[in-house]
Amino acid sequence: MADLPTHTIVFEILTRLPAKDVGRSKSVCKQWYALLSTQDFVRIHCSRSVVSSNQRVLLIDDLTCSVRPIISNNNDYGPSSTVTFPFHHQNNDVSILSHLNGLLCVCLNHTYELLLWNPTTTAFKRLSTPDSHGFYINNLDAIGLYVDADDDYKVLHIKRRSGVLGVYVYSREVDSWRNIPFITRQEYLSPHFNWSAGTFCGGTLYFTVCECWIGGTNVVICFDVNSEQFKEISFPPVPSNGMVQGVLVNVKNVLHMFASTGMFEMTIDLWTLQGDYWIKVLSCPPIPPISLSLWCDITHYVTNGNWFVMTKLGKLFTTEMDMKPFECFYPVSWFRGFKGAVFVQTIVSPSI
Repeated sequence: MADLPTHTIVFEILTRLPAKDVGRSKSVCKQWYALLSTQDFVRIHCSRSVVSSNQRVLLIDDLTCSVRPIISNNNDYGPSSTVTFPFHHQNNDVSILSHLNGLLCVCLNHTYELLLWNPTTTAFKRLSTPDSHGFYINNLDAIGLYVDADDDYKVLHIKRRSGVLGVYVYSREVDSWRNIPFITRQEYLSPHFNWSAGTFCGGTLYFTVCECWIGGTNVVICFDVNSEQFKEISFPPVPSNGMVQGVLVNVKNVLHMFASTGMFEMTIDLWTLQGDYWIKVLSCPPIPPISLSLWCDITHYVTNGNWFVMTKLGKLFTTEMDMKPFECFYPVSWFRGFKGAVFVQTIVSPSI
């Protein structure tokens, strides 16, 4: 080890360490601290950390926040460790809106403030400003977290206020918000439409936009993060004679959607996006009726070759999948009906 060049030690060995071990390695000497703090090191380390074995579940209840590893072999959690919020909060106050590369975009419900937070390093950054940027209202706003071609982490904030739409982008690099135009159909700005959080995949943020009644309009809004242009694509061709819900997930940089439809009997299909068109991957057996209160708590995840659909009351069904490239993924911000999220442990910082 002593004969190896410092560059090899840092970029070929230390970039493979767990995030917490990188933090400890920074205390070895000033040279290591400087090298392990560079954006090149953080980028390489992050690319090697985004693997299923490095996924963690963060669960929030009224009093505590805990992080647990996922044991894919038996579809269960590992031992939990308690996480102390590094920012002031109240009970049941923290909502997770989006997550990417170890960063969580969260909202403090009592102040409506947006924050970027890395629960592994405990670093956080408040995004609110005196001129009213960075404040989030549930059921009216939509958030998407992404990274552009220049490796700048950004937050897209779509705000609906009394029929007036504002679209704003926060840049970690310059630590400020700016307004951008929204060019698509204005009816989507109505509170009758429910916007999902953004799912980042292949240089684009995707949002499901669904009308809040049976038989209503359902579309996907796409935001190209480099050109900052919006466009609309259709939903998968699912029946619209019942409730419709689409859950987006990035699987190995390919966009997929779990499309739930029905009312008295529910079906769930898995679709993949090819170009601007959806291709059905597989279908689940019909599911008996479930209460409307559980529709928003449906969790999909794939691990150890099985596709699970669950609510907070337990499993709805399990389907065996012969799809090895999927490995393990969890497209959720509500994990198995609990408030929380699945994230990967990285050293990505919420601020520069």
